[in-house]
Amino acid sequence: MRLVLLGLALLSLSACVAPPRLDVVSENQGSRIRHLVLHFTAEPFDRSLALLTRADTGAVSAHYLVPDLNDPTFSGTSGRPLRLVAEDRRAWHAGRSVWAGETALNNSSIGIEIVNESTCDHRLSEPLPGPEADRCRYLPFSEAQLAEVIALTQEILARHPDIPPERVVGHADIAPTRKVDPGPFFPWKRLHEAGVGPWYEEDTFEAWRAWLQDTPLPLGTRQAALAAWGFELTPTGRLDVETRYALRAFQLHFRPEPLTYAFDEDTTAILFALLERYRPKALAELALPALPPHLAEPLRDTDSPP
Repeated sequence: MRLVLLGLALLSLSACVAPPRLDVVSENQGSRIRHLVLHFTAEPFDRSLALLTRADTGAVSAHYLVPDLNDPTFSGTSGRPLRLVAEDRRAWHAGRSVWAGETALNNSSIGIEIVNESTCDHRLSEPLPGPEADRCRYLPFSEAQLAEVIALTQEILARHPDIPPERVVGHADIAPTRKVDPGPFFPWKRLHEAGVGPWYEEDTFEAWRAWLQDTPLPLGTRQAALAAWGFELTPTGRLDVETRYALRAFQLHFRPEPLTYAFDEDTTAILFALLERYRPKALAELALPALPPHLAEPLRDTDSPP
């Protein structure tokens, strides 16, 4: 009798266990990670770690923190990055941010903070005075740090192949009126040569610069090109404060010396060379006047996404 009751009890328990779910994988999906954002901390290591990990110091975080072996507040012996937030979790590093029409980049990005005590005192008032009034002090990165950053970004892109080069950005790119990091000493070209992030081709840049010397181009068209690259910007035909902040971020990334906050010929040629390489459809939609064949041909019949 006891055996019968035990058998009935086991059958009852098995009936309560839900059957395993079946995985039927849809082809209609993609990674939620579409951006990689690089920062500097503006603080020494000990303060940076506290700010990025403790709830009582502010609601900020990042997925990785890259220390500086030369920082006296860092007691470690390895410069390997510290993982603070798992990559499949949202870190709070981007704040109010926009890139190529996408907002709230915390939801779609991985953030890397690099210990560096560069600072920028934004002179924000009403109306905004513009980037010329900001008091910024930039410091270089150590070679050991840069080696760690390059290795880390390569590893992240290997895990997240859906991040294209033009979505590897600095905090300044996605929040130009608030941020300048990772600043003018960050070697974006060196990262590109290591397979990380965008850069322009020199011959294409030279071709655009020669074209610009002979072609008057309205300011509104240049603003539209900057917006096509990714900045949140409305073409007004005026070199307004939002445009100057966006130009500062662009120049910090691709031509930090000199910072002119203006559409000089080199800055504009770099912009068009980048659009041709990475966003040819958006470039074609600008309907630029009187393009010579060597510039017009690459823009014809392109199926590349904007």
